[in-house]
Amino acid sequence: MTERGTGGINTPAVPGQWRDVPFRPETACAVTAEDNGQPQTSCSEKSGKTDAVFCVAGRMEHPAGGYKKIFETCEELAEPIPAQVTGRIPPWLRGSLLRLGPGLFEVGSEPFYHLFDGQALMHKFDLKNGQVTYYRKFVRTDAYVRAMTEKRIVITEFGTFAFPDPCKNIFSRFFSYFKGVEVTDNCLVNVYPVGEDFYACTETNYITKVNPETLETLKKVDLCNYVSINGVTAHPHIEQDGTVYNIGNCMGKGASLAYNIVSIPPTQKDKSDPIEKSRVVVQFPSSERFKPSYVHSFGITPNYFVFVETPVKINLLKFLSAWSIRGSNYMDCFESNETMGTWFHLATRNPDEYVDVKFRASAINLFHHINCYEDQGFVVIDLCTWKGFEFVYNYLYLANLRENWDEVKKAAMMAPQPEVRRYVIPMDVHREEQGKNLISLPYTTATAVMRSDGTVWLEPEVLFSGPRQAFEFPQINYKRCSGKNYTYAYALGLNHFIPDRICKLNVRTKETWVWQEPDSYPSEPLFVQNPDGVDEDDGVLLTVVVNPGAALRPGYMLILNAKDLSEIARAEVEVMIPVTFHGMYKP
Repeated sequence: MTERGTGGINTPAVPGQWRDVPFRPETACAVTAEDNGQPQTSCSEKSGKTDAVFCVAGRMEHPAGGYKKIFETCEELAEPIPAQVTGRIPPWLRGSLLRLGPGLFEVGSEPFYHLFDGQALMHKFDLKNGQVTYYRKFVRTDAYVRAMTEKRIVITEFGTFAFPDPCKNIFSRFFSYFKGVEVTDNCLVNVYPVGEDFYACTETNYITKVNPETLETLKKVDLCNYVSINGVTAHPHIEQDGTVYNIGNCMGKGASLAYNIVSIPPTQKDKSDPIEKSRVVVQFPSSERFKPSYVHSFGITPNYFVFVETPVKINLLKFLSAWSIRGSNYMDCFESNETMGTWFHLATRNPDEYVDVKFRASAINLFHHINCYEDQGFVVIDLCTWKGFEFVYNYLYLANLRENWDEVKKAAMMAPQPEVRRYVIPMDVHREEQGKNLISLPYTTATAVMRSDGTVWLEPEVLFSGPRQAFEFPQINYKRCSGKNYTYAYALGLNHFIPDRICKLNVRTKETWVWQEPDSYPSEPLFVQNPDGVDEDDGVLLTVVVNPGAALRPGYMLILNAKDLSEIARAEVEVMIPVTFHGMYKP
């Protein structure tokens, strides 16, 4: 446990920027600029609009390199193990925290090379009557089962090429290169509900049905059998009635690439599989015929779908030819279009139609939308961005992440820099308004200006920024605020790509809160609403934390008060827990 410190901060606040402050080993802190121009610390929300600085708790250093442990192979568990609970778990918090991530980083002597290559491991913390158990099991995908059977990497992953069976003769090995692309089903990214079922997923056309109680693998599903799609994201949107929306690239009109929004209906009265009734809702055009952009997430409001097309491209011809001839992996087929910038696309819902207005912005990488909403004729889009066109995933090879701390920092210095941005798109656009800022919302500095060629150029408002300090894997009170005007976002803080804090951001005032402890590496925080709560942030955050230096219980589930990030309880287990990406809370 940590204690609240008292160290002073005596430099003026700088709105919208990170700033170094003396480290205080406190559970959570917020930093704002008060009326006297001097920043003060707080653990509760300030009323009114303030200029914010971003407390990074001293921008914690990690010279011991404990973070390397979260990128190491672990074993699955034969049965759930009890956790030692410190603090008091709220009595209304009864359910399961489900998480996905890599758990096997090599097969025999063959290593996986990229962060997104390790074989899928599903984790579960069960909360019941104030007690907690922990369980984990590898998802029995084809990629995993065949690797275990043949004792080698059999299916090519994101950054690792699977070589042909060395036991085959030279002719068999040669012809195996011409069988075409065998797409991985390694579902290590996320898990989400479809009707009454649950599916683990990656970003290909395969999703894997799992049992959330036993973590058993039930069946592999190919979405290509139901909708025109080459693959879908691991970040679907789920409506209140259970309808699932997702996006992926496809072959569009005129033999060119496009992007389809697909929907899966909620639970069927006849108990049939909702996936069998999947359909394409609307299609977005691609900026390049044979080079779709990498898509990791998308936005949704009551009346619009939001798609941000970035300059990070998949060279489809290279993907198909190079793979079969010389043996490439997915990462080899990415390239950046250095001149296109970023294209913002909208489509209406009911009717489902593409909005043919050219919204453009400077080049960014984008993986996670925070939220989108409509206000007074505008669509507000909050994003976790990385500045520039170079692909951020180039810096997520395991060799880089396992380097000593100074080398990790040196590599991050060359990478695109993170920034939380707010873009605003006007829905009433007239060509005669050239050169004029079309945004009239009083609370944002984001702009949209009509140019002479008919494009609308978007400049963002920066909500959160700090050199090599990212606000990523964002979460909101999704059930209450998805697609609506909101106040709070929660995220995992990345320090030179190393996860070392939990953050909360007030998107209206830019005030932040931080939870951080030395040599501790948390995961994406999931918000769970208090059923009796009134305010947007009445609830808790659940995150899985690893403290490699702990002698007995290095892994634990942490429960934070979503109001101020103060600790409510933790449930510690006697095993190391590798890095996890995304997940869900199942009541």
